[in-house]
Amino acid sequence: MNAAVRLSVSSLRAHKRRFAGTFLAVFLGVAFLAGTLVMGDTLRAGFDTMFGRAASGTDAVIRSADAITTPGESQGVRQPVPVDLLNAVEQVPGVAAVAPNIQGAGQLVGADGDPIGGKGPPTLAGNWIPDPELNAYQLAEGRAPARSGEVVIDRGTAKRGGLRIGDTTVLRTPDPVKVTVVGLATFGGEDGMAQVTFTGMTQADAEKYLTARPGEASTLQVRAAPGVGQEQLVERLTSVLPKGVEAITGQESAEENTEMISSQFLTVFTLFLLVFSGVALLVATFSIHNTFAIVVAQRTRENALLRALGASRRQLTASTLVEATAVAVTASLAGLVGGVGVAAGLQTLFPAIGFPFPEGDLVVSGLSMLLPLAVGVVVCLGSALMPAVRAGRTAPMAALRETAVDTSGASRTRAVTGLGLAALALGTTVSGVLLTPSLWLAGTGAVLALAAFVVLGPTAATTAVRVLGSPLDRLRGVTGGLARRNALRSPRRTAATAGALMIGVAVVSLFTVFAASLKATMDQTVSRSFAGDVAISTPGFGAGGSGLSPRLAGAVARLPEVDTAVGLGRGVAEVDGRGRALTVTDPLALQRTFDLGRINGTLSDLGTDGLAVTAGEAAKQGLTTGDTTRLTFTDGTSKTFTVRAVYGRSELAGDYVITRAAWQPHRTQDADTLVAVAFKDGVSTSDGKAAVAKVAARYGDPSVQTRDEYAQSSAGGIDMMLTLVYALLALAVLIALLGIANTLTLAIHERTRELGLLRAVGQTRAQLRAMVRWESVLVAAFGTVGGLALGAFLGWVLVKASDGASDTAFAFAVPPVQLTVVALVGLAAGALAGWRPARRAARLNVLRAIATD
Repeated sequence: MNAAVRLSVSSLRAHKRRFAGTFLAVFLGVAFLAGTLVMGDTLRAGFDTMFGRAASGTDAVIRSADAITTPGESQGVRQPVPVDLLNAVEQVPGVAAVAPNIQGAGQLVGADGDPIGGKGPPTLAGNWIPDPELNAYQLAEGRAPARSGEVVIDRGTAKRGGLRIGDTTVLRTPDPVKVTVVGLATFGGEDGMAQVTFTGMTQADAEKYLTARPGEASTLQVRAAPGVGQEQLVERLTSVLPKGVEAITGQESAEENTEMISSQFLTVFTLFLLVFSGVALLVATFSIHNTFAIVVAQRTRENALLRALGASRRQLTASTLVEATAVAVTASLAGLVGGVGVAAGLQTLFPAIGFPFPEGDLVVSGLSMLLPLAVGVVVCLGSALMPAVRAGRTAPMAALRETAVDTSGASRTRAVTGLGLAALALGTTVSGVLLTPSLWLAGTGAVLALAAFVVLGPTAATTAVRVLGSPLDRLRGVTGGLARRNALRSPRRTAATAGALMIGVAVVSLFTVFAASLKATMDQTVSRSFAGDVAISTPGFGAGGSGLSPRLAGAVARLPEVDTAVGLGRGVAEVDGRGRALTVTDPLALQRTFDLGRINGTLSDLGTDGLAVTAGEAAKQGLTTGDTTRLTFTDGTSKTFTVRAVYGRSELAGDYVITRAAWQPHRTQDADTLVAVAFKDGVSTSDGKAAVAKVAARYGDPSVQTRDEYAQSSAGGIDMMLTLVYALLALAVLIALLGIANTLTLAIHERTRELGLLRAVGQTRAQLRAMVRWESVLVAAFGTVGGLALGAFLGWVLVKASDGASDTAFAFAVPPVQLTVVALVGLAAGALAGWRPARRAARLNVLRAIATD
């Protein structure tokens, strides 16, 4: 083993530049992974500290004991608690102070007339709590609201909206309320809670605009007297609270808030970044494997001489693995330092793009360092294992050969194995997509398809390069022909080099196809379900925005240009014990403006005890027209409803529909999510839209759009997601380019004598540079074409699997323009990767190159 180590150290010293590409590939992959983990730890610690500070003065929180959670939401909806509980709570021994906390949706309009926030995080409004210890927000400038219409806003919102103390603006609750800013506040010492906006009102205004009835609050905040612990306080409070109301400690409330942020955002966001770290490391695996495979092939005669001199197979294998370990450890350690730099850069970058990190030092945990280090070493060693084994199998007689012949591309075993994997992948995918819809089966088929592409790569490389390179003979003459033959020389090497780029292009193509399919699905949904002429909506998504005034639909319906206007509100209830979202609307108007498919029963007499259900949901629940089911609302009341209609489609109308009269006794803060408008015959879209916009301006000026505009804006978040995906995948593409450049550099070293002879017989430096660059372009073209095909297939799998796993009918779409751009970028990347190796090849000294052995 000592001899193997000495051989490895000697080789690394003599050929440091050979492993530069491998070092960079491991470094970048580990840095991205470490940066993601450090950033996640820092965010969790920051929010934990922020919520801890904010709740430091609250020792107990009184709230409703039960919450109704609908599918897809982690935080349930709780009923309000009566404010008159204050009197009983104040009499409990150990209570120093208690205050109602009223919270609802409220979106401020900035100085430029545009709403602030609404792009995911909540836009909150509530009563300003006078007790500074019970208030999560601390007054930083100005004063607290004292009269109706006065508000305090968080300083982060003020900065984003260009608002200052003394400014007058509009607060959408969703009805527009004219407010004057009299104070600025901070949250836990920060300008705000990330991008969450907060508006603090007087208690009377909060009850008027944010609750269904006066005398209700979201929670009661309680502060303990000195010497009374939080657990002790909760025990005392529990004895005086009515049934259905509970008390929890302030610490538990802070932990719940932190967990809510973690589950709703941090975990998903960190997982999202980890996926791209995995893609980067997968691409790095191809580059690392290729580097060691080439180095081992170039050392065939050297290794054979060592075998002839008495070196064992184990020593040669160990020597290669020691080299890989040295590169892996040094690159991974450097990657850890780079990862801390990546996290620090993100901590600076995110506030600049509108997502402020909680202030604080970076949190570097042991796991965040050990895991990337272990992954980097394992990936590097795993990638070098097969080349190391191949090095150990070198026969002593190989020292007599001039070159090694690479027949890997023509391997019958490889072809049979690859075709078998492809058949298995196709069968599994078809089963998981078409026969028995299953995301797990579809995912397994996708992984098998990737494996089939990798195994068949060397077999397909010969044919693919010949086809892709055939125009070069005509366009570039002898130079193009030499470039094509060089790419054909080693099919395994060409396939491995192109494989790294193929993975990157495949993932880019996958997301491009899936995004285009989501847009097509949204367009199909609106076109098929929405029979109106214009839609009124708020441009928010996630928990942001305040919705639309429930009075807006009625005001629009009274216009002479309008035939029907229907608002779609949202409620929640437990249907036979399961949390479900309810669509609150006028069923007859809904039927006139939406295509609900086939309707069994009637929507005309739902009244206060009837509901309509989609056919799919009715089948799941075993319901049909005339059946009864029990609905339990957030206020704790239960009522039996009769299914009076079963309709076919649910895409925009939802699965359960009840009337506004049925929802009225149980509502909280009422808002519509959409108002659909149908014009009378003879009214043009432009005239009708202008008339509707004038009315909408009086209700907070929400967006009035045609059907096409509404479909396009509904898919607006997809482009944002796609931009982020492209930015993250740039790292994987960069690693792939480093792999191509490293392979070409090593190949030039391997072909030094050959290149010298070409120069000696008349090839110019320009021709030599062109030959190397075109070889790089051919390799990139092979990887790009394979990646496009694989990405389009995986995109189809994802779309069809999503279609089978949900009630929404997904549309599959292939965007030719975007995929053409991806292809051109792949080819340009190949030319860029070949630039430095081509320049180096052209600088070779002719006589020295010819004399090289």
